[in-house]
Amino acid sequence: MSAITLGSALALPPLALYVHIPWCVRKCPYCDFNSHTASPELPEDAYVSALLSDLDQDLHHAHGRELTSIFFGGGTPSLFSAAALGRLLDGVQARIPFAADIEITLEANPGTFEQAKFVAYRKLGINRLSIGVQSFAAAKLERLGRIHSGDEALRAADMARRAGFDNFNLDLMHGLPEQTLEQALDDLRQAIALAPTHLSWYQLTLEPNTVFWNQPPQLPEDDALWDIQEAGQALLAEHGYRQYEVSAYAREGRQARHNLNYWAFGDFIGIGAGAHGKLSAPDGTLRRTWKTRLPKDYLNLAKPFKAGDKVLPADELPFEFLMNALRLTDGVPAALFSERTGLPLASLDAARRQAEQKGLLAVEPARLVATPKGQLFLNDLLQYFLT
Repeated sequence: MSAITLGSALALPPLALYVHIPWCVRKCPYCDFNSHTASPELPEDAYVSALLSDLDQDLHHAHGRELTSIFFGGGTPSLFSAAALGRLLDGVQARIPFAADIEITLEANPGTFEQAKFVAYRKLGINRLSIGVQSFAAAKLERLGRIHSGDEALRAADMARRAGFDNFNLDLMHGLPEQTLEQALDDLRQAIALAPTHLSWYQLTLEPNTVFWNQPPQLPEDDALWDIQEAGQALLAEHGYRQYEVSAYAREGRQARHNLNYWAFGDFIGIGAGAHGKLSAPDGTLRRTWKTRLPKDYLNLAKPFKAGDKVLPADELPFEFLMNALRLTDGVPAALFSERTGLPLASLDAARRQAEQKGLLAVEPARLVATPKGQLFLNDLLQYFLT
């Protein structure tokens, strides 16, 4: 791409909050997230105090905006009590106002479901759950190192509804060790039968610094993975789950608003051990921030929460923006590029023409959207927007 001038002043995008709670009952062999095995007594009070102090140091990035969404990720946030999460939410709202229709999502595992606890979560204003099922098959769950059973996974959706949640996601993986097409579709059928409003359905990948990376299991061949993907997408569409992102499917109007904000290059403050943030300033500066990873260091108030802070140079913004926006099946309005980066849309012209000629980017002047081929080969598409 040709040289790009620095971005101009920005109309600030919506603001979200990501809260990372890093403890799990047990670390899964495929997981490369910043998660750590919990001790018998979690330091809830100390961690909530640290989270609020962390937020205090980032408050100047809010620039008067309200929060449109909050996402509790991990780790397993549902290990924390309702009292601890309530104190945190009260503290956050005292610092940054909540939008009237704020979406507040909590990640939970079936093995941590307790009816009374989840009723209490709902009373706090948490209005969306993301339940980490991964599979319903006992042998697959054991291979994945999960702590819950298939029966617990099946009960989790019903328990969520009885606790007052009418909006919840099920997280489901495919391409599991020695998984057949029929086994993958059986998992998907069981998930659909539970009638979640949203399904995250994605392929298991082997990530560095995991047990599976060092001791790789036998995964299905590429042809089998392709068959699973095609058949699964057809099944989801048949049952009213529209794909709106690479691995996200939702009922009408039930897309994850927090994640849509990520993919549309909105802003988010990240607090907690290892949390990342993306933040815009009125002068056009965009930056990414990240916090110290180890819980013991994060809880040591003598040390800084922030581990790094990078101002994004103008020549990296096209790739940064499109790396997110092109994940969306419908893409984004082309005008959003200038709104969110401060750069002229014309700066993309040469790269757009090349990607269009290769059949990776749709020829739609008013939108930035990958073709079906471009969705499949997203990394190849994004290469055109690297400087």
